[in-house]
Amino acid sequence: MARVIYVQPDGSSTTCAADGRSLMKVAVENLVPGIIGECGGDLSCATCHVFVDEAWFGKLKPRSDDEESLLDVTSEEPTETSRLSCQVTLTDDLDGIVVHVPSTQR
Repeated sequence: MARVIYVQPDGSSTTCAADGRSLMKVAVENLVPGIIGECGGDLSCATCHVFVDEAWFGKLKPRSDDEESLLDVTSEEPTETSRLSCQVTLTDDLDGIVVHVPSTQR
């Protein structure tokens, strides 16, 4: 099982393990604070915005045009490493991925 580390704005972190589910679903299933996933992963709400650690960002598939559009409406200014966690599937290649949870979500 692959692990994902969710780092909160205060520096605390939660580590979860799962395979084949999105980072958003794993976070919601494990009650990770700050990941809302209001639309359930339908790519329509942007309440699962995360900042992927730079060491991991290059290992992800590129953002789709729809994801790019939604990143424009996140409550926190997106960065080069911003992703919607519903669009990133946890696989063995991403074992240990670190994502930073923003202070706010819409």
